[in-house]
Amino acid sequence: MKNCLGCRLSNHEENVHIVYENEFITCILDHVPHHSGHTLILPKKHKAEVTELDEEESLSVMRASQLVVRTIHALYEPNGVTICQNGGIYSELTHYHMHVIPRNEEADHFGDMFYGHARVDEPSETLEETHKIMKAYITGLLE
Repeated sequence: MKNCLGCRLSNHEENVHIVYENEFITCILDHVPHHSGHTLILPKKHKAEVTELDEEESLSVMRASQLVVRTIHALYEPNGVTICQNGGIYSELTHYHMHVIPRNEEADHFGDMFYGHARVDEPSETLEETHKIMKAYITGLLE
């Protein structure tokens, strides 16, 4: 879908920081991360809801989430990781995407967004720095 931002993001038609991809999905850094390492996983074909993913796409999303979580734990040592997906009117992209978000107890305002008070602190590094180290780490895991 040409007018779908999620399709453009997952198919390299927008400026994104790709940390991993395969033939079914693309993993990009969120442009406004809750913490360094905040990643989105998007299918390359237009799918609006999780129920529309086929088996290969579903498996690719889950395998990519595991790969991203391993990377986040190794590089950022968070207190935990939240994996979530917003569907229907709560999906600002109108394209399926899964968030993988590192969480740190001392600087965590994540829950505020559920009450309409989203607050995002400035990450500890630039997107370019995060991209470089995450992509290198993932490449090393896959070799």
